[in-house]
Amino acid sequence: MSPTSETAKGGRRLVIVESPAKAKTIKGYLGPGYVVEASVGHIRDLPSGAAEVPDKYTGEVRRLGVDVEHDFAPIYVVNADKKAQVRKLKELLAESDELFLATDEDREGEAIAWHLQEVLKPKVPVHRMVFHEITKDAIRDAVANPRELNQRMVDAQETRRILDRLYGYEVSPVLWKKVMPKLSAGRVQSVATRLVVERERERIAFRTAEYWDLTGTFATGRAGDASDPSTLVARLNTVDGKRVAQGRDFGSTGQLKSEVLHLDEANARALAAALEQTSFAVRSVESKPYRRSPYAPFRTTTLQQEASRKLGFGAKATMQVAQKLYENGFITYMRTDSTTLSETAITAARAQVTQLYGSEYLPEKPRVYAGKVKNAQEAHEAIRPSGDRFRTPAETGLTGDQFRLYELIWKRTVASQMKDAVGNSVTVKIGGRASDGRDAEFSASGKTITFHGFMKAYVEGADDPNAELDDREKRLPQVAEGDALSAEEITVDGHSTKPPARYTEASLVKELEEREIGRPSTYASIIGTILDRGYVFKKGTALVPSFLSFAVVNLLETHFGRLVDYDFTARMEDDLDRIAQGEAQSVPWLKRFYFGAEDASEVVPAEGDHLGGLKELVTDLGAIDAREISSFPVGEGIVLRVGRYGPYVERGEKDAEGHQRADVPEELAPDELTVEYAEELFAKPSGEFELGKDPVSGNEIVAKDGRYGPYVTEILPEGTPKTGKNAVKPRTASLFQSMSLDTVTLADALKLMSLPRVVGADAEGAEITAQNGRYGPYLKKGTDSRSLETEDQLFSITLEQALAIYAQPKQRGRAAAKPPLKELGTDPVSEKPVVVKDGRFGPYVTDGETNATLRRDDDVETITPERGYELLAEKRAKGPAKKTAKKAPAKKAPAKKATATKTAAKKTTTAAKKTVAKKTVAKTAAAKTTAKKATAAVPSSDD
Repeated sequence: MSPTSETAKGGRRLVIVESPAKAKTIKGYLGPGYVVEASVGHIRDLPSGAAEVPDKYTGEVRRLGVDVEHDFAPIYVVNADKKAQVRKLKELLAESDELFLATDEDREGEAIAWHLQEVLKPKVPVHRMVFHEITKDAIRDAVANPRELNQRMVDAQETRRILDRLYGYEVSPVLWKKVMPKLSAGRVQSVATRLVVERERERIAFRTAEYWDLTGTFATGRAGDASDPSTLVARLNTVDGKRVAQGRDFGSTGQLKSEVLHLDEANARALAAALEQTSFAVRSVESKPYRRSPYAPFRTTTLQQEASRKLGFGAKATMQVAQKLYENGFITYMRTDSTTLSETAITAARAQVTQLYGSEYLPEKPRVYAGKVKNAQEAHEAIRPSGDRFRTPAETGLTGDQFRLYELIWKRTVASQMKDAVGNSVTVKIGGRASDGRDAEFSASGKTITFHGFMKAYVEGADDPNAELDDREKRLPQVAEGDALSAEEITVDGHSTKPPARYTEASLVKELEEREIGRPSTYASIIGTILDRGYVFKKGTALVPSFLSFAVVNLLETHFGRLVDYDFTARMEDDLDRIAQGEAQSVPWLKRFYFGAEDASEVVPAEGDHLGGLKELVTDLGAIDAREISSFPVGEGIVLRVGRYGPYVERGEKDAEGHQRADVPEELAPDELTVEYAEELFAKPSGEFELGKDPVSGNEIVAKDGRYGPYVTEILPEGTPKTGKNAVKPRTASLFQSMSLDTVTLADALKLMSLPRVVGADAEGAEITAQNGRYGPYLKKGTDSRSLETEDQLFSITLEQALAIYAQPKQRGRAAAKPPLKELGTDPVSEKPVVVKDGRFGPYVTDGETNATLRRDDDVETITPERGYELLAEKRAKGPAKKTAKKAPAKKAPAKKATATKTAAKKTTTAAKKTVAKKTVAKTAAAKTTAKKATAAVPSSDD
């Protein structure tokens, strides 16, 4: 079917896609007679709260949005913010002769297409239109070759959605009651959080071990050149045939795991001294051929990992940029588990290999990559440049983050069809006998690449910044067994074992995929969720668990162990994939998950009942001791507790003699909370400091450390109304930056609470006041404000000085730029210097083009260049803020229609008044509903 010629004869066709950007691109490829409109994501979902559930549903159905007693029937509602769009789609459909559902070709896209069909109830032919790239040929081919809706995929996605709703809505309330309000649990987010917490536990339990070794610089005696160096550096390998201990030989407790020689500093220095006059010789030269094959084309997770390593992008930013590239026709679909390339793509890649690198880099046969992801959705290709001819990065016209990510995808795709890199790896062993009789053997390894092959185009990054990349050569001198070498220098090196590295976004994505937990396409949103919920925060690129996450994971492990068990979560994923493949039924599976098996015959003998029953688990909460699950021993009688208002350390029982308590900074990494640090917190002034009584009011004045810093306030007498029209608010004032809790006096407090201070009046009688505001001290006269230089001026400035300030013209625009707080380096995208500056709304990073505010968990002193680049990348991915278009002024009606206009206006005014009255009632009702909804936090779904 031709999209242009036959449409004119066949009537009008409505094509529904998911995003407006995609709709705009696709519209350009379809001729007249096609209307392309976006659903703007999901139009229908499970209700987000009881208020959205139709009145006919009550009890558990109303709470869950799922009727668990009647085959887990979901209650779907059209999202409030999508009703206008649904109305528009219905109007367009009423004028159309055919409907094409062109949502993404994955489970979620299939489900969106099904929801559209269910809501729109089309009376015209319906086709499922699918494509993997947004190019002219792909779109026209998709129109010409539609398929039917895949109900199995829809059922599988619906089962996932119901499962996640039951998990979240049943387990989250337990967290509200036992840990803190407004928390959430999820099938994958809770397991991901547990992984991060377990890594931090390993770091807390880790004990450093020290070990020493020797490094020798040996000379051949020849002049040497680039291909044959004159020296080589080798590390001590064995002493008297016994291998010398390295970091890998020590366990997390600092003890040796194997029988090796552990050198301490004294032994190492003694051995070095004994080797000073030793004659050395080459004992062996082992050469092996080196071959490295190219990496498979990108799939979702490998793209996220490489973008993190090479570009400093977080998983979320990577997917945002990739989405734009896909919607604008530059790459194929970016949510895929597949590493397969189509014949068209292979042909395009091979053509560019020949064109850009020469035929000697092109293998005889095309390379085929087998999928490594279990139960992968193979509907899509790997992520690659779109089209039957790849545009080079320079040909795209892209800039910034989109250019960088496209270039990464393009290089990886082209490299995947190139020849292997080949060369040689060499190991040289050098030995000699020390003056004390001990035999010492050193070892050095080298690598030479004789043909770079695919490495000419692309080399994969590494999570470990110290790891050698594949294309890194290390040439050794050309020596043979028996050659004499002289030791130019032997150095003694001390080392300490390091705790296991924290996860980064890239390494957490890799870990989840290797454990087969969740779906790769959802990892970016999962990581985003645990960051947004405060379970994890970032320190540079590292993911650090909060103390809150320790309490949450502790509760889940202790009382819901199966729900956060890695194997259990992976087996659930297998079950869901079996449902998608038609090998299992949704309703029986959900019954076993929620209610458990009714009798032993229902359990698969080989597996046992790995599902159990969620409902029974969350019913009896009496055994959960809220204080116990939120308490963690630090040492020497000190306990960390996670309270409703944040973490704190405590020693002794409350109200008992010697009791100590101190708040713990929320940004503190758990492995940094030691006994010594806790003692420092106890020693700091905290709590409430009684300063004395106000001689005028007689009220007690106290100093406190609050959420926004130290402040002073008065204690009002009992019985003082706190609400209503007669309510009295206590006077409160923040401390100046020069003040501290342990030095502030009653006189200071009374002066602070006397603000704002009346300075005087100008010649016209306008009052001038000195005030302390959010952005510092300032003068105010009516609506005219002027900044003061110091806080002390609030009390010292005279009327004459104030009038002099107002006599100066008001400074327009920005003040003189402040010097940067910190320099971070050159941004890999804009290639401009990145600095941290202090702005109106706090510190931010900037490269001169893009500004990104530091997050709550970022600190100016500790922020790394990589974190700065990531913040800028995320800001660029969001794009510029949308400006609200100004409405054009209404045109005046011609004079001759004045009478008719007046009559119409009168009717309109009457109707408007009625409408306003209705809206007011509706608004009041909505406000009441909102207030009710605000009393309980709604747990979010997981993936």
